[in-house]
Amino acid sequence: MKALRFPAGLYGVTPEWDDTDRLLRAVRQAAEGGMRSLQLRRKNVPDAVRAEQARALAPLCRELGLVFLINDDWRLALEVGADGAHVGRDDDSLARIRAEAGPDLILGGSSYDDLDRAQALLDAGADYIAFGAMFPSTVKPDTVRAPLSVLAAARQLADQRDAPRPAVVAIGGITPDNAALVAQSGADAIAVITGLFEAPSIRAAAAACAAPYSANPTRKP
Repeated sequence: MKALRFPAGLYGVTPEWDDTDRLLRAVRQAAEGGMRSLQLRRKNVPDAVRAEQARALAPLCRELGLVFLINDDWRLALEVGADGAHVGRDDDSLARIRAEAGPDLILGGSSYDDLDRAQALLDAGADYIAFGAMFPSTVKPDTVRAPLSVLAAARQLADQRDAPRPAVVAIGGITPDNAALVAQSGADAIAVITGLFEAPSIRAAAAACAAPYSANPTRKP
């Protein structure tokens, strides 16, 4: 298999917690369980709150060896020294961000259930393309649902790129109980919010979600 531009395995996405100390403890526990990357996703807070948590998470992720991305705000990612940013349909275009931020910022984009959008993101320089929701999601209950079959089709698109190739990420309703199915369907990485951070044991949930990838680890880019 070609090397990846983004780590395989468990990709944690932060819940909407205002308690930064609690969040830092949870991220450490998830990393102990096998989480490889983390996205700060705060949709409904003032910019100052998001920036405060980003500044707290960036050094922790460096300590733990996690790839750290920020949702929506690539300028904040650069400001705090994060590894990258994730963009959705309503954010700045990935092509524009790549042109302004340069080649080193890791960029991922939401493809929902749309392979044509995924192709456009790849053409613009995406390091990963994300699909979902794969299952009913408590975070975004009205979001587009993507069939598991889209992951294999996305892998075919990604495999056409030079090594290290872009990764295929799945998100939405993923839990320790269905993580293996998603991995077997073609996801290089699985993005998990509630199934990880709201679990009775974050460390155990991380270990269960990371287990399908443990036989084939991918090193941090």
